[in-house]
Order: sequence, then structure tokens, then C-alpha cells
Amino acid sequence: MTLLAEPDAPAETGEAKKPGTTTRLFGLLLPYRGKLAVIAVLAAVTIGLNLLGPILLGRATDIVFAGLVSRGLPAGATEEQVLAQLRERGENTLANVISTVDVVPGQGVDFDALGRLLLLILALYLIGSISMLVQGRLVAHIVQHAVFSLRAEINAKLTRLPLSYFDRNPRGEVLSRVSNDVDNLQRTVQLSIGQMLTSMLSVVGVLAIMLAISVELALLVLVCVPVALALAAWISRRARPRFAEQWQSTGALSAHVEEMYSGHALITAFGRQEQAAREFAERNETMYRSSFGAQAISGLIGPATRFVTDLNYVLVAVAGALRVAGGTVSIGDVQAFIQYSGMFSRPIIDVANFSGQLQSGLASARRVFELLDEPEQPPAPARPATVSPVRGHVEFSHVSFRYTPEKPLIDDLSLTAAPGQLVAIVGPTGAGKTTLGNLLLRFYDPDSGRILLDGTDITRLTREELRSSIGLVSQDTWLFQGTIAENIAYGRPGATREEVVEAARAMCVDRFVRALPDGYDTVLDEEHGGLSAGERQLITLARAFLAQPAILLLDEATSSIDTRTEVLIQQAMASLRAGRTSFVIAHRLSTIRNADLIVVMDRGAVVERGTHEELMAANGFYARLYSA
Repeated sequence: MTLLAEPDAPAETGEAKKPGTTTRLFGLLLPYRGKLAVIAVLAAVTIGLNLLGPILLGRATDIVFAGLVSRGLPAGATEEQVLAQLRERGENTLANVISTVDVVPGQGVDFDALGRLLLLILALYLIGSISMLVQGRLVAHIVQHAVFSLRAEINAKLTRLPLSYFDRNPRGEVLSRVSNDVDNLQRTVQLSIGQMLTSMLSVVGVLAIMLAISVELALLVLVCVPVALALAAWISRRARPRFAEQWQSTGALSAHVEEMYSGHALITAFGRQEQAAREFAERNETMYRSSFGAQAISGLIGPATRFVTDLNYVLVAVAGALRVAGGTVSIGDVQAFIQYSGMFSRPIIDVANFSGQLQSGLASARRVFELLDEPEQPPAPARPATVSPVRGHVEFSHVSFRYTPEKPLIDDLSLTAAPGQLVAIVGPTGAGKTTLGNLLLRFYDPDSGRILLDGTDITRLTREELRSSIGLVSQDTWLFQGTIAENIAYGRPGATREEVVEAARAMCVDRFVRALPDGYDTVLDEEHGGLSAGERQLITLARAFLAQPAILLLDEATSSIDTRTEVLIQQAMASLRAGRTSFVIAHRLSTIRNADLIVVMDRGAVVERGTHEELMAANGFYARLYSA
């Protein structure tokens, strides 16, 4: 239909042209085409039964009219005799009207025939309602399963997206696409199946019956259809960009709310509530204007099409009355035709009113498909290499990397860590220390150069195998909603309670967990159960301890821990590091004095390397950092 028309998405340079959003949207339903066929049959049955209703009601009207007229006519006379007498008296119009129905002079209303007809009408409407109920349940079943599969596809897509995607897009924006846009898309698809299918079948069926009753009246109705559809399409095209703006502003507002909520403590501490409120008001105003514009424009469709169809209704009523007076059709046929005229116009009005939701749904679908079309991280090699057992020999060979093309970060860096060696990476903020960890974990791939694990290029390994041999503890303490024991056991699925407690003791977690009312069964919520930042960081260290990885990557892992506890942690970590390669990124230089190798970075390059004593004796960049 015109309202569904949408140009295909533009092709990416060098890529095949992708199907249009509408095509992809309905492509979600292809796995359910068998059930869709059943829905189509049920819809045809429902509409067919509903279409019989006006015809039968018209016959009922004719029975009542004929009965009322026959009461005033002499009993025993025939209909032809009565009509001849009326025409002799000059009452031609009345004669024409009576000639359109079967009149038995003096009989009155045939209540038996009328009762049978009404019971038949009731049975047809009852069967139609049951068919509609089954159809609705099938539609709900299909749509829910289709959206369930879509959410699973989105979730799988998110796991394949590179870290750079999440660096570019605010979390609230991503969440809005996954939740708000998918929910809106679901409403659109559900309405589309029932609305569009029923509307098309209704229009075809009603048109066939109207042509059978009166070709002239049917043509009068058809004249108004193109006008109504042209109006709806014209308004719909102008509403489409407004709906795109609406859902973009919804994503921006969600991102701002998520940011303000997560940073509520800092906003309060710095007294920036008014600024946050102003920013919220600005984004809310943008969303209000785009939403109001979209709804205001799309809201014109209903009144415009209704005006055209109401005008058509009046024309049909007048033309029908003239044809009754001319004896061409009966009153019951005109009554049925007027009902059919309404039934013919109603789907057009419904589709026109639905076009606003359709444009909104298409805007959401476009955002969802944009997410699904995002470039993924490079796939695993067809024949991946394996490293077993992992010894932990890591080599960065002439590695260069930049997050953005115009801003170099790491240039021709070479670094070797021997198995079991403790390598500390130090340097000022922005020197590229954390980036080395991201490259080792393959959150990003180098622009040039290689990273080798036990002599094997890590790009030849699957990401799962590579990351399973590396234990990461970052300065951002990530804990999920669950018990403390479950958060620690996250490091090694299947770990026993005894192993969890042993790891907690080694990392000084046991001492504060025992003081909690529920101990290890304490549930951490969004506020992390009232634990301090240092206590949360200790839990993440216990998680890494339990995992027993071949390589440890500690990115400011003790930044939130007091000095005394850090000393205890360092002693416990010494046994954990035995035989394992460890990379420690630290600003607190006093904590890495015993490192086997200290690598000093500045502006993406290694400027110094050696032990603490060697670097202090050189009195260079490291010595100045340490003294500072």
C-alpha cells in the first residue's frame, strides 16, 4: 500500500545494497508463514461472515417494511393489482418503492421469517467473533516469538561488536535501541499483521458486494478512495522525518538520564544539579518538539480521510434515496449499501490512522537494523591455532595503534615479558598504558605489528581461548546483581564454596564479608550492598585469584585500597603470580618497586625500561616520576 512504501536503505560503498527497512521488518515473519496462512484464512472467514451481516439485515428491513405496507392494503388482492391502483391514482413514487419488496396485501409482518433471519445473523456474528479471537491469539504468538528471536539476535550482535562501538555510543543510547525501539517495533508489527491483512480483505470483499448491489453507487464510492489515500500518503511522507527525530531524541534523553543517574553522587558533590536539570530540560524540550511535531502531523491523517469518507457517505445516501424513489433498488439494499460504504471507508481510515504508528515503528526498526548492520570485530580464523599449556611468554613486536586516524597513540612499540615475570607499566595519564592491556585482550587490534603469546600471533587464536588465559582486574570494579559468593565464583564457573572462601581469604575479602548479616550470601544490588569502593575492588581481585589464569593483567587494581591492605594483597598476590606472567599498570610507583621489569611509557612509546634500581640510577624520566 502507499503508506507502506519506503525507499531501500542506501548501499554502503563497496557493499551490496541492503533491503529496505519495510522489507526487513516483514522478513522477521517469514519463519511463521504457515501460521500467517492460517491467520489469513481466519481473517477471510471473519470478514466473509461480517460482510453477510448487512445483506441479511437489509433483508430483515425489507421484511418489516413489506409487512408494515401490507397492513394498509386490501387482503386478497395481488401485488400487481395494488401497484396498478397506485399508479392510476398518480402515486408512482410509492408504487416504485413497494415494487422493490415482496408484499402480500393484508398479511402484516412475517415474524417467523424475521426471527429465523435474526437468529442466522446472530450465529454468523458469533462465529465471526470466535474466529477473530483465535486470529488475535495467533498474531500475538507470532509477534512475540519473532521479537523474542530479534532480541536474541541483538544480544548476540552486541557480543560480536568491537569495543570501539561502545566507546562511540553512550550506554543510554544503546539501551534505548535495545528496549524502547524494539518495544515500539513490536507494537507496529502486531498492528500491521491484524490491521493491514484485515483491511485489505475487507476492502476487496466489500467492493465486490457493492458492485453486485449497484455498479453506479459503487463507482461513486470509488471516486473518493484515491483522494483519501493521496491525502494520507502526502501527510505520512511529511511525518516520517519527524518520527526519526523523535526516536533519536529519545535515545539522547535516555543516555543523559543514565549518565546523570550513574553520576548522581558527583553531581551532588559538585553542586551541578541545576546544570544537570537544565541539560535534561533541553533534551526533554527537543524530544517534546519532535514528538509533538510527529504526532501533530500524523494526527491530520485521520480527520482528512474521515472528511472525504463522510462526504462520500452523504453522496451515497442521497443517490441511494433517489434510486429507491425510482424503484431501482429496495430500501433494504440501500441500507445495506450505506453500511457497506461505511465498512469500505473504515479500513481506509484505520490504515490512515495507523500510518502514524507505522512511521514511528519504521523509524525504530531503522535504528534497530542500524545496530544489527554495525561492523563486527574480525571473525575467528577458519583454522585457529591453539596454545596449550599457556606458558605466558608475551611479546609486542613493532606495534602501532591509534583510536582515531588523526591522533597517534602507540607507535612502533616492542616489549617482551618472559613467563612468570612481573612487568610493571608506568607513565603519565594518556601515555597508552591501559591501551596495551586492551590490545593484549584483543578489545582492539593493532594497526600494524604483532602481539605474540608463546610465539603464536594472538590473531590466530580464538578470542575465547586467548581471554580464558588472561585474568583482568581493572580500576572500574564491575559487580553484577547477585550474592558476593556468585560474584567471586564468576571467575571460574563450577567453583565450590570452599574454593570461593579460600580465594576470599587470600584477597582479604573474608574479614569484612564475615561481618555482614548474610555473609557470602549478601546480595549486591545497584548500590553494591553498601560496600566501599575498596571492598568492591577486593572482590574483583578474589575473582581473578579464583580463576588462576596463566597471565594476570592488573590495571590500577589496588587504586581504591588503603596502604596497609595493599601490602597484605601484594603478599597474597606474590603466591598467585608464581609461574605466571603479570602485567601491572600503576600510578602508585611504590607498589611496583619489586617488579622484574618496569616499562616507562610516554606518549605511546617506551622511553625507559629496567628494574627500579636501574631506573633510579639512570636518573631519567622514571626517577622524576618517582620523586614527584
